[in-house]
Amino acid sequence: MDRRAFFKKSFGASLLAGSYLALNREGLFASTARSRTSLPFDLVAVRGGEPEVMFTKGMEALGGIGAFVKKGQRVVVKPNMGWDVPPERGGNTNPKLMAEIVRQCLGAGAKEVYVFDHTCDSWQRCYKNSGIETAVKDAGGKIAPAHTEGYYHDVTIPGGKVLTRAKEHELVLESDVFFNVPILKNHGGARLTAALKNLMGNVWDRRFWHANDLHQCIADFATFRKPNLNIVDAYYVMKRNGPRGVSVEDVVTMKAQLFSTDIVAIDTAAAKLFGMDPNDVAHIQIAAEQNVGRMDLEKLNIKRITV
Repeated sequence: MDRRAFFKKSFGASLLAGSYLALNREGLFASTARSRTSLPFDLVAVRGGEPEVMFTKGMEALGGIGAFVKKGQRVVVKPNMGWDVPPERGGNTNPKLMAEIVRQCLGAGAKEVYVFDHTCDSWQRCYKNSGIETAVKDAGGKIAPAHTEGYYHDVTIPGGKVLTRAKEHELVLESDVFFNVPILKNHGGARLTAALKNLMGNVWDRRFWHANDLHQCIADFATFRKPNLNIVDAYYVMKRNGPRGVSVEDVVTMKAQLFSTDIVAIDTAAAKLFGMDPNDVAHIQIAAEQNVGRMDLEKLNIKRITV
């Protein structure tokens, strides 16, 4: 199906809408403070279970999927699906997690749940060999293409310092609810892939980012539209040779997930879970300085759950 036919069938004749608009793992699961959001917790950290079980526990702590998804809404879930590798290589978001997100969104009454990524390897092979395409379809969701420029539309980024314009995928621009679901892993250029970095898969021209201060561009784009929820998959975590990885020897099994509406807070926590000082990841610091979110985890209300 070509681009026009796909989106005509999927979206009808609707126009683009208001979306234009401690350094060790154990330290993360230790003490709590006062809340600063309307949700029960600013951040939820879950560990020790299978992906679908951890997601359920995390969402329950935030008030359930119904706190984010209402009947009749169009949901877009953006995983990391950029690499032609199987799940155990830790290159892409876990397909079991993706399936459970789709199931719960549809169970909450979502009209449609779409999943896409602007891949680095062949998009059809990435979608298939990541296991995400089958998982999403089996759960009732829809896989969408993102491999040609026609799927993307110009947006202005008023808060950007280097990145002031971009081409963003129309699914995100059309969405009522947008979930950002990266996998946590090492990255040679950005040092760390988590929620902020995963938004690069929303846009067309990533070469500009790499050529014009990657960290600043990552932070700039985060000022444009904040996801309704960020969920960091840390089941399989690639500790070196990212973002693609070389073999399963690059990967450790952490069995963890993080949840937050604050994209800076979740990346700060993700860096600590990874074993890295978040102050050493420039785009996290820059995004905090641009008031995208907060790095002061000690002042946030964090729920820690062990399955």
